[in-house]
Amino acid sequence: MEKKNRSAANSLREGLEETLTLHRLGLAVELGRSLSTTNAIENVNSKLARYLRKIKSWKSPDMLARWIAMGLIEVESRLRRIHNYKKLYLLRDALKTKLGLNQTKVA
Repeated sequence: MEKKNRSAANSLREGLEETLTLHRLGLAVELGRSLSTTNAIENVNSKLARYLRKIKSWKSPDMLARWIAMGLIEVESRLRRIHNYKKLYLLRDALKTKLGLNQTKVA
């Protein structure tokens, strides 16, 4: 694929690990449509970039962190839910099992 379409090969390499992880966890059918691509992350990044584009100078890393936090709060209302978001508990449970975590609910 590298010889025919470098961009497609790069995209395949980028999403391969995530896709395989969903298969290993047995969640490819339930959550694969949304979590096997980077579209959700790229969507947040582009909206955040539009929000932050007018800021020309960052005085400190703390200032940058505050602006990013405010930007995320601002763009949150314009984000869409991922497909099958009601089944995200399956991902949490599978990860807890795979990693051997016994965390209980805090709130």
